[in-house]
Amino acid sequence: MDFLHVITVFFIRARLCVKHLKHNCMNKKSVLLVLVLISLVILAGCGEEAKDDYGDVSFNLVDQNGEEVNFPDDFRGKPLVLGFIYTHCPDICSLITANLYKTWIELDKPEDIHFVIVTFDPERDTPEVLKDYAADFSMDQPPFRFLTGPKEEVAAFMERVRVRNQVSDIHKTAEGEEMYFLDHTDKILLIDHNSRLVMDYGGSMTPTNIIIEDLEKL
Repeated sequence: MDFLHVITVFFIRARLCVKHLKHNCMNKKSVLLVLVLISLVILAGCGEEAKDDYGDVSFNLVDQNGEEVNFPDDFRGKPLVLGFIYTHCPDICSLITANLYKTWIELDKPEDIHFVIVTFDPERDTPEVLKDYAADFSMDQPPFRFLTGPKEEVAAFMERVRVRNQVSDIHKTAEGEEMYFLDHTDKILLIDHNSRLVMDYGGSMTPTNIIIEDLEKL
């Protein structure tokens, strides 16, 4: 039963209660006041519902140090700020990455929040490549983890978190190496300590103060 339905039923019953009171007008007003106060308490106690719940999934990935990581099990118990990139990206992926780093800095380098970035280009983004990429942003350090994994596992993970990507341009370099770029979702997720999705941001566009405000509510 959703919250609006609960409130609707509550006030219908309240009106019936008042209608059938056989006391004076002052008693009716007192009852109404009490009912209004109770409804405000109910409203205050009903937070925003989770947008998704990842508690029933399991994805086995690997971080930039070659350590195995399970999503979401290894991130339970703390809020998780989760971004999506590929290291050959010519534009917004750097902004997404920088947004995570800036959020961490502006929160005074907290130890009780996970900051994780996952590539959707696992064929090129090996742990070694991700480690170099992380170092370029001064993020090859705790609490940051850059994740990759088997192609099929990463694809299934991206499908579950609704991150889309497709090849947009293919060409050969001067050395004859095939190069391709990807069109992709621009996204950062905020996930709570119980693996529930709280917020879905535009990854490169969202000011860090908005992410920080939402983190401080958890």
